[in-house]
Amino acid sequence: QAARSELARQAERSARVLQLERENANLRSLLDLRPALGVRSIAAEVLYDAPDIYSRKVIVDRGSRNGVLPGAPVIDAKGVLGQVTRVYPLNAEVTLLTDKDAAIPVLNERTQVRGAAYGRPGGGGMELRFMAGNADVQVGDLLTTSGVDGVYPPGLPVARVSEVDRRVETSFARIVLQPVASPDGVRQVLVLEPIGVQLPPRPEPAAEAASEPARKAARR
Repeated sequence: QAARSELARQAERSARVLQLERENANLRSLLDLRPALGVRSIAAEVLYDAPDIYSRKVIVDRGSRNGVLPGAPVIDAKGVLGQVTRVYPLNAEVTLLTDKDAAIPVLNERTQVRGAAYGRPGGGGMELRFMAGNADVQVGDLLTTSGVDGVYPPGLPVARVSEVDRRVETSFARIVLQPVASPDGVRQVLVLEPIGVQLPPRPEPAAEAASEPARKAARR
């Protein structure tokens, strides 16, 4: 009975998602916007932890021969797990979000304010840095990928705010996060293609600087 109820809920949710996708496609067509980016993925399995005991990394069984690219996002069923940092022919190294050197741009789903989440030293969760002491951040806020970095698709769950410490002696708040995806015990993951692969190339700063005098001359 529980399985049938869950299946009915999933079917209803799937129908709503399809309807929203059709409405989104119609709105983009009316506004003459480019189609939404399609996210290509590769199924992979975690083989083992990386040998470096001072980092939070795992090795997956897909590599360059399978189309895995450096910098590719890695997710599980709950949310973002990490990012590919090294690619070999038959496997790849994934740095988890809880690694001390990991960073990811995020968006507060409640306030729509952007920020940057970092791994905490020692692999003990994550933290939201460089937020003002009076920033509108509350315990329980869901942080998702912002999609502005050209790597992660927007809207993927990243972490929830678990602690907010508004220190009087500093101008920044100490905000502790709990990752949505649990790296411990996960086996099956998806390696996504970075969305920057489908975007037009960034303009070169030198080219912009060279074209500035020409634009001024044209105005004269």
